[in-house]
Amino acid sequence: MEGLLLGPLLRYVDERCATVWVETSRAGEVEVLGYRAKTWAVHGHHYALVLIEGLEPGTETAYEVRLDGELVWPLADNPYGPSVIRTPAAATDFRLTFGSCRRSAPFDAQGWKEFGPDALVALAERMAADTDRSHWPHALLLLGDQVYADEPSESVVERLREAHGGRPGSHVQDEIGNFEEYTWLYDDAWTYPSVRWLFSTVPLCMLLDDHDLRDDWNTSLTWRRWVTSQPWWHDRVVGAYASYWVYQHLGNLSPGQLVKDPTYQAMLAIEDDEERTAYLEAFAAEADADPASTRWSFYRDFGARSKGVRLMAVDSRCSRHLEPDERAMVDGHEWEWVRRHTVDATQPIHHLLLASTLPFLLAPGLHHLEGWDEAVSAGAWGNQFAKLGEKIRQGVDLEHWASFRKSFDDVTDLLADLVRADEPPTTILMLSGDVHCSYLASAELRDVPHPRTAIRQFTMSPFRNPIGKHIQLANKLLDSKVLTTLLHKLARKAGVRDVAMDWRISDGLWFDNGVMTVTIEGDDADVLVEHATATGGRQILRRTLQREVG
Repeated sequence: MEGLLLGPLLRYVDERCATVWVETSRAGEVEVLGYRAKTWAVHGHHYALVLIEGLEPGTETAYEVRLDGELVWPLADNPYGPSVIRTPAAATDFRLTFGSCRRSAPFDAQGWKEFGPDALVALAERMAADTDRSHWPHALLLLGDQVYADEPSESVVERLREAHGGRPGSHVQDEIGNFEEYTWLYDDAWTYPSVRWLFSTVPLCMLLDDHDLRDDWNTSLTWRRWVTSQPWWHDRVVGAYASYWVYQHLGNLSPGQLVKDPTYQAMLAIEDDEERTAYLEAFAAEADADPASTRWSFYRDFGARSKGVRLMAVDSRCSRHLEPDERAMVDGHEWEWVRRHTVDATQPIHHLLLASTLPFLLAPGLHHLEGWDEAVSAGAWGNQFAKLGEKIRQGVDLEHWASFRKSFDDVTDLLADLVRADEPPTTILMLSGDVHCSYLASAELRDVPHPRTAIRQFTMSPFRNPIGKHIQLANKLLDSKVLTTLLHKLARKAGVRDVAMDWRISDGLWFDNGVMTVTIEGDDADVLVEHATATGGRQILRRTLQREVG
């Protein structure tokens, strides 16, 4: 609508304050519940993040958005009810819904056939119809691939071709190339009416994954050297990082963190739009060239009856170290920060939600395959096998935590240090997406007993982007006992040592679009698995499994 292009997105909420993000069609002053923020512009686009204070714990407050006094939200024909801010109360449970991978496509015959129902649409429709707000999630965690820069929707591809005829002669001619084109992706993904209302009502946490930039992003040093030599890469990566910071990462930060964030403070302080744009582009270019210059990981604490619920969201794409003899999913600078806010946190963490777009724990057969491939690609079986290993790595996407064995060991050490604490967490729940299937896994550390701490992996994807039958079959085979045993032996022959953790997939694999919800109440936690289906033209969520954690 005129005045409001995107949003409002409800981002941070605690007992007393909240932040609301918007993109507007012009410069102005944005007002929410009497609190105001002036817009700031980059690349000719106008944004604001409004801080609302003075809220009461355990309350629900409907809100509107005004631009220079003019009402721009809610829309006049809004069928979903008001957007609300719900602050946590000390005596309530906490509910987090999560998942990843959502392709933007119309709900016509082709869209239904190719992508199926949309789990986020189904969630929003159910919430809007449910008068019992106790079933609503208190936060929504989007674990990557919210936009597909390398596979945009047909409507965005048409816009690209209208703008410049694509990029003739290039294999990326129908892909996103710069900041402006990234804004088209977000407009395409975030304006579906029910999802727009959902994002205005449930606080959002977000991490980026490979398709936010390009499939296989930072898989290996070989891939990195190839992509940085491409003439289109610089504009793509600068546009990706700059737009990710504006549209996704900025809202992950708490009010206290925003005050200390130099990039956000620069956006507010710089008065000239061109100078502000140049600053953000320089920030984005440095973030790609020197990963240690920027931290995309973040944490958020949630109020609940069980005190000490911390979401630690770990960036598993941008801060990778790719030198073959010291490959790391997360570089030392970033991992030290993760440990400081988990193992060395100032307050005990009762429930740790350790999130990564990529699963820590895969089907055991796939885990061994990735370990073998990393070793062979590094030369364990000679140069010819190293070339073959690299081809397999890129061709089959073998680039999860299991293929960065040093980082997998770092995670195991972190878990061991957590459970050794005087007040260990009651649960450590590893949350992830990416793999276009969903499953639950139960884990045990080998050398460190942890009877007081349950360790689980919950993986959910996609929201809307199912994989083909042949890939589903491959996933099932990699969870089979026979293939797992064979691949384990193969990995050992390549010199891959076993890790200090055992796990099994207890439930799944499922391949339908869906969401998972973790509920925490006191010492107790459970997980609800739901998958999307369509009935009578309506998109709904059906319960697949609900299981207690313990």
